[in-house]
Amino acid sequence: MSAMAEADKTPITVITGFLGAGKTTLVNYILKEQNDWKIAVLENEFGEVSIDDGLVAESMDSPEDLITMDNGCVCCSVRGDLIRTLGQLAKRRTDFDAVILETTGMADPAPIIYTIQTNPKMSDHYRIDSLVCLADAKHIEQHLDEIKPEGSVNEAVHQVAFSDKILLNKLDLVNEEEKNRVKDRLTSINKFAEIIETNRSRAPLDRILKINSFNMESILTVDPKFFDDDDTKDVHNTSLVQSVGVSFKGNLHAQWFNMFMMDLLRDRAEDLYRTKGLLSFHGQGDTKFVFQGVHEQINFGPADKKWEEGEERVNKFVFIGKNLDRADLTKSLMECLYKEEGK
Repeated sequence: MSAMAEADKTPITVITGFLGAGKTTLVNYILKEQNDWKIAVLENEFGEVSIDDGLVAESMDSPEDLITMDNGCVCCSVRGDLIRTLGQLAKRRTDFDAVILETTGMADPAPIIYTIQTNPKMSDHYRIDSLVCLADAKHIEQHLDEIKPEGSVNEAVHQVAFSDKILLNKLDLVNEEEKNRVKDRLTSINKFAEIIETNRSRAPLDRILKINSFNMESILTVDPKFFDDDDTKDVHNTSLVQSVGVSFKGNLHAQWFNMFMMDLLRDRAEDLYRTKGLLSFHGQGDTKFVFQGVHEQINFGPADKKWEEGEERVNKFVFIGKNLDRADLTKSLMECLYKEEGK
């Protein structure tokens, strides 16, 4: 599909965050107080609190019911099939700047991402724009440290690990030292996510909406230091969830790289929360390739922009997940480099 067609799709921002982090306050701000954006807010049925004490009527009988606000935003409670709800909203999607999907109660946004990207009824009209996590600066550490029963996941760790943007909220409840410690902790889990400081969930919407940070090519915006070879681990990061960046020059051998990815996803899909890559392949001229994935689902294809003449061919990879070994990943990826015969 062309870049223009992709740009015409309605962007969906997925909102996660632990209980009490400020998601409902953010949604209320979007729906009632700001007047610059027309947003469709979808609140799932697992939310711990109804928006604004009943803003979403409890008597809704079907997911097609929408509450229209004075500022042009709408709110809908998803009590049934997400596909059906977004399908109904598609008829009006050009009325809105963006869609926000609040996934309270869902630690892993992967099923939602998978549904929107693979169902033609969704992918023809919508695109994932970004994953935003709200974090309560006062209490996020205790949630990250919570020991779960064997086989269970730590929801707070998942939410941080999956995000493109983290809203560090309720900063009025912590001092500067505590704030910096929390930021270091969040970065130890996910170096890839931008941390935005907020109070009362009043986030600058132009930094979390319609920013296309989920796009495969957003890897280009990663801080170059992200790819530095630093194997030190924060001793407080008991979750073993971390982010690793790998980069090196050269052209990849397509078959070898495909085999590497197949093996990696077969053996480690559950541990790999997010993956992204920017690639140069032997024999593909100036075509630049990109991929991004959530668990075992990978989207791969040519980038919008080609390698420029004289541009250094640097392959870049981002991995966010559990028990990642930078040295092993780097070695395996570099073994995918194309080598001229006899060299």
